Amino acid sequence: MVPRPRRRRVLSVASECAPLVKTGGLADVVGALPAALEPSGWHTRVLVPAYPQVSEILAGTRMRRVWSTGDLFGGPATVRRGVLDCAPGAGSSGLDLMVLDAPHLFDRPGGPYTVDGHDHPDNHVRFAALSWVGAQLAIGGTGDRWRPDLVHVHDWQAGLVPSYLRYAAMAGAVVPPTVMTVHNIAFQGVFGLDQLDRLKLPTWDFHMDALEYHGLVSTLKAGMVHATRVTTVSPSYAEELATPEFGFGLEGVAAARLARGEMTGILNGIDTTVWNPATDPAVTPYSAADQRGKDADRAALLEEFGLPDTGGPLAVVVSRLTHQKGMDLLCAAAPGFTAAGGMLAVLGSGDPDLERRLTDLAARYPSSVGVRTGYDEALSHRMYAGGDLVVVPSRFEPCGLTQLYGQRYGAVPVVAATGGLRDTVTDATPEALAAGTATGFSFGDVRLGGTVDAGGLGFALGRAVDLYADRGAWVRLRTSAMTTPVDWGTSAARYVALFDGLVGAGAP
Repeated sequence: MVPRPRRRRVLSVASECAPLVKTGGLADVVGALPAALEPSGWHTRVLVPAYPQVSEILAGTRMRRVWSTGDLFGGPATVRRGVLDCAPGAGSSGLDLMVLDAPHLFDRPGGPYTVDGHDHPDNHVRFAALSWVGAQLAIGGTGDRWRPDLVHVHDWQAGLVPSYLRYAAMAGAVVPPTVMTVHNIAFQGVFGLDQLDRLKLPTWDFHMDALEYHGLVSTLKAGMVHATRVTTVSPSYAEELATPEFGFGLEGVAAARLARGEMTGILNGIDTTVWNPATDPAVTPYSAADQRGKDADRAALLEEFGLPDTGGPLAVVVSRLTHQKGMDLLCAAAPGFTAAGGMLAVLGSGDPDLERRLTDLAARYPSSVGVRTGYDEALSHRMYAGGDLVVVPSRFEPCGLTQLYGQRYGAVPVVAATGGLRDTVTDATPEALAAGTATGFSFGDVRLGGTVDAGGLGFALGRAVDLYADRGAWVRLRTSAMTTPVDWGTSAARYVALFDGLVGAGAP
């Protein structure tokens, strides 16, 4: 009898993971990718901090201690392991979790990174600790004899894992290869040189080709330099990072790794079991084959936002309300859109000035614009289900999941042609509409000489209003968007190929 091959093991280290804790798309990726990798023989354990909300969710889950230390940057720490059965996309096996219980670092009010709108002042210590523990588990394994074949780290919060492993390898330890995924290069984990010793970082590695970033330390740069391979969350974003316009000072690092074939873009997918209008408990069900339920969802959303039906398209926005997300462009373009018969429903929070501008917009146009500040997961599902359009006018967007949710639910995307938005939305040109390949509307492609501005957004929204008036053409476009693959299938295969290549090649 041929022995069954051992599943390969990957340790995923991240600051958030859906459904435990989420501030953005990173959490969705960390929570959904393990299930997508499992059929190919890669089993994932996810290491996250034990924030209060994480501990609350896991209160009824059996968690076993697998690692502990007397002192972790100022206090004791324990890693506990358990399986979360209700995890989205985790399938029958559940989401295999390890949580870092370090009360002095993570048991505090506020969100994962902020309290009362301000960053926790010791964030560099908190996430260096997460990275340190991730590296220790990668080297020594856990109390249940589990040791990863590869470590996958996410963004600046886990950026020091590759560095700690590199230093351990130089001291003679056997370490697994590392893959670092950059979800958003704008957040870089910067702190002062005086913290090196406290965080177990060698002063000899403080130079421009490693830890040093304009006289400070950047954990994101450290990970991009020291990881065996680097990925980004879309092919276009990988190319953009090598340019001064999008590299945020790290374009040289990105360009060098691209030139050596050590950085690649792999599109995110979404969990199509959670995001499925045919089975979503929050909405009246429908599908690409039978879209009648979407009309009921549209009517219900209009009623929820107190908007009368003008007969034009209902555009929805589910977003952080920030400059990066182009919310100022939305404020400028909305009056023209509503004058043409469009309606707008917004859900989000963020910059106080942009929140005020949007609520002022709703006050000026109460029959056309509705705004809810904050975040509500169930409402977001109802908005995608009820919306005719989903608007994503980001000035830069590493991948974006909003447009993918929109496509899945038949809320046709209107997007800026940047990063992953460019890679996932096919513009409704006459040629694409005739070929049946169009999935949305785009504007501002810098590669074609365009700019992401309010005029471009307004023109794209105007095109959407015009096409919406042709019911047959609109249904064909909506069906094309709904039937476009947005799951993890193709992307997971690319991760598997990358992981297999690193482990098979015995990469350092």
